[in-house]
Amino acid sequence: MEWIIVLAVGLVAGTLGGIVGFGTSIMLMPPLVIAFGPREAVPIMAITALMANASRVAVWWREVDWKACAVYSATGVPGAALGATTLLQLPARPIELALGVFFLAMIPVRRWVQGSGIKAKLWHLAVVGAVIGFLTGIVVSTGPINTPFFLAYGLTKGAFLSTEAMGSIMVSGTKAIVFNRFGALPWETFSKGLIVGTSVFAGSFVAKRFVLRIEPAQFRLLMEALMPRRASP
Repeated sequence: MEWIIVLAVGLVAGTLGGIVGFGTSIMLMPPLVIAFGPREAVPIMAITALMANASRVAVWWREVDWKACAVYSATGVPGAALGATTLLQLPARPIELALGVFFLAMIPVRRWVQGSGIKAKLWHLAVVGAVIGFLTGIVVSTGPINTPFFLAYGLTKGAFLSTEAMGSIMVSGTKAIVFNRFGALPWETFSKGLIVGTSVFAGSFVAKRFVLRIEPAQFRLLMEALMPRRASP
């Protein structure tokens, strides 16, 4: 029954993430924590996130902005390695607390970033990569914080979904390598991540039908609705 619930949530989360570029990890983490515990849920989610992002890149391969991806990954990869190493030094209880606090903190942070009116350049992506890479190494999902910067850089629809996903692959892949090196990613955990990832992978292909029907202007309106601006004083 636990597996049925996890895979069902995975399909729905993969479809949502395939449309807007984030939300998969946030939806999946609660059932993963309940089914496998917080310490194992994090590396399982790392593998699942890799598959989720790989599916978005596969769907929108021709629209990846490789320059933006390279700049973001140049700082995101070492940041993720540092964050994952830090995570492995913490006991289970602080991990649970960090996950809960981070999910709550993402709400005002997301609104602040979206409301700031930033016009992102390549160097902004480098700074964002370092910070989000480290945070992703410690928590799980930073998509809602990541998203406004890639949108502000001028990406939309397939270009946004694929470029953000490719950058996330580099970050999540680094995190998975660190977990494996320190023995936190045994074959059993890795296989669980692959199983969960298949449902998320399928969701991305379901999502493509919806994205193709959305005009670029409508896509931006959708993203703005999901990331509301701060109210004016």
